[in-house]
Amino acid sequence: MKTTQHSATATAYATSLLDVANEHQAAQQVGDELASIAGIVRQDETFRLFFEDPAIHTADRLAVVERAFGNGNASPITYNFLRILAQRDALKRLDAIAAAYADLLDEQLGKVEVDVTVAQRLSPEELEQVRQRVSAALRRDAVVHQYVDDSIIGGLVLRVGDKLIDGSVRAQLDLLRQQLLAARPTGSRA
Repeated sequence: MKTTQHSATATAYATSLLDVANEHQAAQQVGDELASIAGIVRQDETFRLFFEDPAIHTADRLAVVERAFGNGNASPITYNFLRILAQRDALKRLDAIAAAYADLLDEQLGKVEVDVTVAQRLSPEELEQVRQRVSAALRRDAVVHQYVDDSIIGGLVLRVGDKLIDGSVRAQLDLLRQQLLAARPTGSRA
């Protein structure tokens, strides 16, 4: 699930970028580009270390950004944003900024991230039914991520933000066990 707390710096950069992207009706495109670039940096250790190494001069980072993205490989908004990050030695925050941007964009679009944990993988049709029910209950467009954990035995566990709804068989059995233990007579022998 991607909904998390972001640093104030990442949120500030993401908010500013989203404001500019909205002015140009390019919020989704910029979000897609930012996520793609952050993914490349995350997967390529050399690229990531280049962005993070304090010994590398700002001008060198800026030159790499200009060569990589100044040739139309990114929209002008994304390219200019990457240049600003390079000039401020903030490229090392790109992954956090991209995550904050994605969350802000989802919120703007009325989407909510939902983790669904089940004992056995749901079929696409079943997962869509869960998505529709959760969307209706939350009155927002649910983006569902499915996880499998056979220890829950059956049912499902939903996580929306910091809220957990445990409808698993394991949770029901644990509750029944607690109730039985609480109702046990306390040592009155005749």
